[in-house]
Amino acid sequence: MVHDSLVGRRWELLHAELDERQRRLLVAVEAKVLGRGGISAVSAATGVSRSTITTGIDELAAKKPADHQITEGLIRAQPRMRRKGGGRKKIEIKDESLLVDLLALVDPVTRGDPQSPLRWTCKSLRTLADQLKACGHKVSHVVVGQLLKAQGYSLQANSKVTEGNQSPDRNAQFEHINAMVTAALAVHQPVISVDTKKKELVGAYKNAGQEWLPSGKPEQVKVHDFIDPELGRANPYGVYDIGADEAWVSVGTDNDTSAFAVQTIRRWWLSMGQPRYPEAERLLITADGGGSNGHRGRLWKLELSRFAAETGLDIHVCHFPPGTSKWNKIEHRLFSFITMNWRGRPLVSHEVIVNLIGNTRTRSGLKVHAELDDAEYPKGTVVSDEDFAGINIERNQFHGDWNYTIRSRTK
Repeated sequence: MVHDSLVGRRWELLHAELDERQRRLLVAVEAKVLGRGGISAVSAATGVSRSTITTGIDELAAKKPADHQITEGLIRAQPRMRRKGGGRKKIEIKDESLLVDLLALVDPVTRGDPQSPLRWTCKSLRTLADQLKACGHKVSHVVVGQLLKAQGYSLQANSKVTEGNQSPDRNAQFEHINAMVTAALAVHQPVISVDTKKKELVGAYKNAGQEWLPSGKPEQVKVHDFIDPELGRANPYGVYDIGADEAWVSVGTDNDTSAFAVQTIRRWWLSMGQPRYPEAERLLITADGGGSNGHRGRLWKLELSRFAAETGLDIHVCHFPPGTSKWNKIEHRLFSFITMNWRGRPLVSHEVIVNLIGNTRTRSGLKVHAELDDAEYPKGTVVSDEDFAGINIERNQFHGDWNYTIRSRTK
């Protein structure tokens, strides 16, 4: 038993540093030193098969290095790890149909085939191995993973690249918006980008991201994200001043309607816009094509006409084509930084949300003012044909549904 433990210890220390032939010779020497019963003892101590130890003993008896070649009078050692053709055959060679059947299971073409056995199943390595076994193959999930990697497969997540049906005038609309914004900024007229940020549950709920806290003392939040009937949701609607790199965010407690959207623009104008642009004659708004500021919304246009009448401004509106909201300036110049500022912090109250938004800053100089708007904005407000007809709206020759001007009645 003492000899066995010493053999096992030496093997544990040395075998990782040796090639296959050297390991055979090591266990062969140990077996020879032990004498009778040495092969069995070494096999038990090291886990090396008896046949491998016997092969090593035969190599020792031959008293010559393996596979040395003499070339032009020089001895050049080229040790082989095993005899040519030796070693266990790869499973895909022994089972010629294994690889074909495996690739058929993971081939993207088969994913849409209702007859495919894995059409509605998670294709984990164990699931693939089970399916191959059902087809008569003897294979483990580990080998399945090795075969897939050898064929250039890897775990892949979904990639957001398909944008759905695109308008043929998409690029032309981008160019139109850019020209309008550039022209307005050149003459010091205000240009704002508007949108609603993702609605947030208010309460002790998990918020994505991490922040520095004492080790082992994370913020304690609720396990389930069921809406709190008393706190409800927060609707942050933002107005981003493109020229000044400033923003106003109203945190609404009621519905995200067109009335709420225009009221936020009104609050921005009275508190920030008018003092900065006292000589302004018009206001350019870039907005998404849907939601509370969508191009089809009659209430959106009616509320803008009321705002225009109050301020004496001509309101120029340019909507982004469907499916292109990520290009709206407010998304990556304001909302993304708000998300980074409150990452890892539970939004336990509307006041917390307002403070976190209002303290959002960037190295480029972004300043944000946030206020709570707890007014009621009921859904389902119907704009009559008479009221809609009274809007002084001029539609652009290019996509008048996306580009239009609402004139002030005072002009």
